[in-house]
Amino acid sequence: MTHPPRPIVIELPQVRASLDFGRLVAALRAAFIAGAEVPLRHNHALLQPGAVPATLLLMPAWRGRSALGVKIVTVFPENGQLGLNAVFSTYLLCDGATGRHLALIDGNEITGRRTAAASALAGDYLARRDATSLLIVGAGHIAAMLAPAWAAVRDIGEVRVWNVRPARAVELAAALREQRFAAAAADDLEAAVRRADIVSCATLAAAPLVHGAWLRPGTHLDLIGGYRPDMREVDDEAVRRARVFIDTEGALAEAGDLTQPLASGLLTREGIGGDLATLCRGATPGRRDEQEITLFKSVGTALEDLAAAVLVWEDAGPR
Repeated sequence: MTHPPRPIVIELPQVRASLDFGRLVAALRAAFIAGAEVPLRHNHALLQPGAVPATLLLMPAWRGRSALGVKIVTVFPENGQLGLNAVFSTYLLCDGATGRHLALIDGNEITGRRTAAASALAGDYLARRDATSLLIVGAGHIAAMLAPAWAAVRDIGEVRVWNVRPARAVELAAALREQRFAAAAADDLEAAVRRADIVSCATLAAAPLVHGAWLRPGTHLDLIGGYRPDMREVDDEAVRRARVFIDTEGALAEAGDLTQPLASGLLTREGIGGDLATLCRGATPGRRDEQEITLFKSVGTALEDLAAAVLVWEDAGPR
């Protein structure tokens, strides 16, 4: 019996180079049209005496015999005291026909880039065609990817960045200017929301930051950050005024921006406009007119991780 080659290790620089946002948005669109088997995420609490509980997450997906993979994530909240990141992530890509392990890929970069690309993909159906001004609420790892991701689907002419810590917004705006975006930090969140065509939120806010009363007709709201039922990035008025879309059904169970309005009766499941699969397949319409306010809420799916990992493998794998 011959021994198969060992899986290759693909580090962050190659992952970043392979996942150009134009290419990645196209790959995600194709993946949502084709579909995949995506079991529920495995979530395991790691209880340690005298320490905040840690978490092990397993996110598998496969598409017939063509592709198979799983993202392995560990979350150790107290790592900051050791000078370490709280989250470590690796993607294991396998041959869908044989199960052979092909590659171990930097999972943090896959997660960030596919998350930003999914927002841009949804926005391609939901944001106005003439949208040019982008407000980024937040200044973290994913927030830093949003301007180039949106530029893959819209002609972004102005970028404003608001963050609860203003210095971080100034830093991100400077970094975006180095990428040739006309970017600046925003001091007044309400004023920035009122002038933006697209408002993209990537925060860990527990209470609403963006208020529905601030939204002008035609605005598109993109909500990335809230991933628990007790987290909110927008208030009920924003949900009431908007036509709501989701990435997957998981958003209706996990994200406070939707679970809370669902619990109060402000939002119903029948009131959801569609998800990424139905949008990409043309089964549900996207934006219907120039005055409509649209809202997209994402919590992520292993289908996106698999599509991104396959792109990276196509560039780095043996021929």
